[in-house]
Amino acid sequence: MLDIFITSRVRRKIVVVFTKYPQLKAHVRALAKLIKEDPGNVQRELKRLHRAGFLQRAKEKNTTLYYVDPDFLLLPELQGMVEKVQNLHDKRESDL
Repeated sequence: MLDIFITSRVRRKIVVVFTKYPQLKAHVRALAKLIKEDPGNVQRELKRLHRAGFLQRAKEKNTTLYYVDPDFLLLPELQGMVEKVQNLHDKRESDL
């Protein structure tokens, strides 16, 4: 259902991961492995989400870590949407 609002599959997966786990700090390759997507596509979407203000980034040694900006205005709404979609998905699976 989130695919209606977030058309990029990779971006949607990233948003879901970071809204479910807002304390997560991850670098490109770890996140790509987690969501099973190409690191180049993940990096491109991380940059877009950073420019939008959803993610912050920090340099640690020779790597860049991305994490949710807790002050992002739409964070509570995104978390609510992801939770509702997850609950709907879980309910549909339990009805089978």
